[in-house]
Parts: sequence; structure tokens; C-alpha cells
Amino acid sequence: MTRIDAVLFDWGDTLFESPHAPTVIRTYARERGVALEDRDAQEMWDELWDAGKTREEHAKGRDLSAEAHRRVWTELFSRKDPLVPGIGRALYERVMAPGKWQPYPDTEPTLRALKARGLQIGIVSNHAWDLRPHFRDAGLAEFIDAYAISYDIGVAKPSPLIFTEACRRLGVPAARTLMVGDDAVSDGAAADAGLQLYLLGPYRHGSTRGLARVVEIVDASRAPGQPS
Repeated sequence: MTRIDAVLFDWGDTLFESPHAPTVIRTYARERGVALEDRDAQEMWDELWDAGKTREEHAKGRDLSAEAHRRVWTELFSRKDPLVPGIGRALYERVMAPGKWQPYPDTEPTLRALKARGLQIGIVSNHAWDLRPHFRDAGLAEFIDAYAISYDIGVAKPSPLIFTEACRRLGVPAARTLMVGDDAVSDGAAADAGLQLYLLGPYRHGSTRGLARVVEIVDASRAPGQPS
């Protein structure tokens, strides 16, 4: 393992968590007079979110402008409108607005631990808005050294170019940089740019994200006997 001097994080589902979408679905269905079991709402959301991570959806350019973000995501969510009329628009407005997302309980401790070790930390996110205000509002801005956000750069994951640009902004070679994310398609492309890669596993809503493992990986890369 090559020594890690920088860590890049995805934003959504990696450092920040959305409102609980199945609860949003059930609440909206109830407002519309539609009976929906908890299991059905969960399955509905899982199907939509998994579809949103496919190469087909990534290729629609949803993260290059605010207009495209709203249009593409609403079209995807609206696949369930026949079951719950209007759910596509409701999901976008109640779940996808970045201001509604909150850090996981282990986000701040992990960023603090990495910064204490002298690492550079960056954000690589497919998003149509500037995420800096949300890090400031969450009290996390002090830990972030650079941002590479798709709308600003003009290219989105899984293009390797966004990872290359993020490393350039941090001033750390790709081989010494660890990318941490949750999406095997978009975040997994970091390996094509020469970065080290760690993909987070599933989690339970409202729990920690398992980010302590990132600190362990960094420490292992810096242990005596590792390539410097």
C-alpha cells in the first residue's frame, strides 16, 4: 500500500445523509389518500435509488446544471407516479434539496482525525450546486481544503477527469490519494485515474456511516515498512 497523503470524499451517502426517503414516500402517500405499507415504500425507494446509480442515469448530465438536476431526477422518481400521483415531484423537493441533508454522526470525528494527521482533504461530488455553504452550516468547512464539484468543473463522475482535477487542486499525486465513496460506478472510476479507492458498504438510516475505517486505512498506509 502506498502512503496516503490526501483523502477525497464523495458528499451524498458518504459524508451527508438525506431525509429518510421511505418515510417521505409514506407521508406523501398518506396526504394523497394512498395506502402504502412500510415495506412497499422501502422497496419503491430502493428501486429508484439503485436506478439513479446506473451509467444510463449518470450519462444524462443531471449534475451539470440546476435545471438538469431537477428535470432528470424528477423524471426518474416519476416512474412511481402511477402508484402515488405526484410522488416524483415530492421526492425531489423533500429529499434531493441539499439543504435537507445532514452529516452522519461519524463525519466530523473522521474529518478531524484526518486533519490532525496532516492530510489534505477534498470533496468530489456530482452535484448541480455549490456545496461549500452546507459544509459551513454544518461546522465542517475548516476541514476541507478543496472542492471538485461537477457543475463547476463541467464534468461528472465516472469521468476520471474530475478526480484528476481534485488531486491537482489538493496538490497531491493521485497515487497518494484515497477516494472514499459509496457508488461503485461513479466513485469506483477513481481507480481509473490512479487513485486508491475505498467504497463504503450499506448502512442503517440514522446510524454511523463506518467512516472510522478510513482513518484505519490511512494509518496502515503510513505504518513503518510501507512504501514512502
